[in-house]
Amino acid sequence: MRGKLKLYVALLFLLVSVTWRSRGESSTCLMVYKEGGAPAVFQSPKCPRWRLSDHASSRPRATVTTRCHVAMLQGRRKYQEDRAFCALDVRVPFPGKSGLEEATVGIIAVFDGHNGAEASEMASKLLFEYFLLHTYFLLDSTYSIALKKFAGRLVEMGEPEVAFQVLNWAAELSQQEPDLFRFKVLSPMGIDNYATHLDVLKEALLRAIRDIDAKFSKEASKYNLGSGSTATVVLTVDGQFLVANVGDSKAFLCSEKFQSPADARATFLRLYKQKRHDGTPLSLKERADLKLNTLYGLTHLSVQELTRDHHPDRDDERSRVEAAGGQVLVGGGVARVNGQLAVSRAIGDVNFKSSGVISVPEVMDWHSLTSNDSFLVAASDGVFEKLSPQDVCDILWEAKSDDTAGSEISSPCSYLLADCIVNTAFEKGSMDNMAAIVVPLQSTDLSQNLQSRSLVEWQHMHSTLAGEVCI
Repeated sequence: MRGKLKLYVALLFLLVSVTWRSRGESSTCLMVYKEGGAPAVFQSPKCPRWRLSDHASSRPRATVTTRCHVAMLQGRRKYQEDRAFCALDVRVPFPGKSGLEEATVGIIAVFDGHNGAEASEMASKLLFEYFLLHTYFLLDSTYSIALKKFAGRLVEMGEPEVAFQVLNWAAELSQQEPDLFRFKVLSPMGIDNYATHLDVLKEALLRAIRDIDAKFSKEASKYNLGSGSTATVVLTVDGQFLVANVGDSKAFLCSEKFQSPADARATFLRLYKQKRHDGTPLSLKERADLKLNTLYGLTHLSVQELTRDHHPDRDDERSRVEAAGGQVLVGGGVARVNGQLAVSRAIGDVNFKSSGVISVPEVMDWHSLTSNDSFLVAASDGVFEKLSPQDVCDILWEAKSDDTAGSEISSPCSYLLADCIVNTAFEKGSMDNMAAIVVPLQSTDLSQNLQSRSLVEWQHMHSTLAGEVCI
């Protein structure tokens, strides 16, 4: 055992000697972080490595890529107060059993501002920067603690001299080479009870939201700003996802689910009634689909909601508001804190903090994505004035199944998915600002479940059945 310990210490010393570089954080910057979090680090001359990037000072724009569809629509409001942010390929290094490994992290966020755009604007600009900063500092502190626990074991095993060497070198390494330090704490000996990279990412997100609220609240008090914002944030990493929600924007999955012939018929009839209500006739293909899927069943997209709205009339939210001295009053069919604010959790809204309005997110912890999950969606509540989450999944299913079946008419909905959602809500009469993000989760348009019949078979059955279906 002693031989193994000496070998480990020798390897650690070798790594320190060979790769030593003086670019670590200063102890003064670490103190700045501990005392003031991300806002203090970005503002302090004691932390020269940390500066807000250019994109953090630019106005967010609606974008579309093959992996991340983002759209914002001012709608019928005088100002646009909603914001959205999406980045899917953030490479974060974490120590793993085989060495330093990269995790691919995605951040999908929607912010619905109210009573002004100041809160949503700041939140959308700072979330990414604050999240990365907290991830960095949390990695250092987390694995520093783990290494100290390992040294404590060495003392218990009768190796105080080796433990002393490890702690001394770890202290030097954490100052001079933090990236290498994080790598080496996962020793060949094994260290248990350390935080996983998922724990670190979750904590970094929660701290980022906390710091954004603190910074905005300080600004709001100084400049007499009354605005606030929801925040719905989804983290993805290596096939897993986590959701943190503040307010009443929504996040959900649209997942493939096989429906029996009876359920398939009910789905098509529901869609048909909606189209008839909207004044849109069924296409020839849709008529054929109704007949076809009544016979054979249907793979459809079903909604899986990932958030719960924070409205003041929700029992647990009401209890907190009233315990803080606030009131939940209903006017025009809408419950509001003190008769004014329609959400019970928000970033900002400093005038309602004393009435029980908080910025603490409700978190849906890490879950694994499945092969049936087709789309991840986040959207502000303006979308849901006229559409339900299932309606959104129906829109995505229709757009992609049309594209899969080789429709001769190219619909904008087949490649501008987020735009399709906000435009549909607008056309149906939504009065609010809207923001939506759609992330396709599969490399193909829809999975092989939906394409189990070949295109030739679909076209043949449609042509055969077209003359028979009458609605």
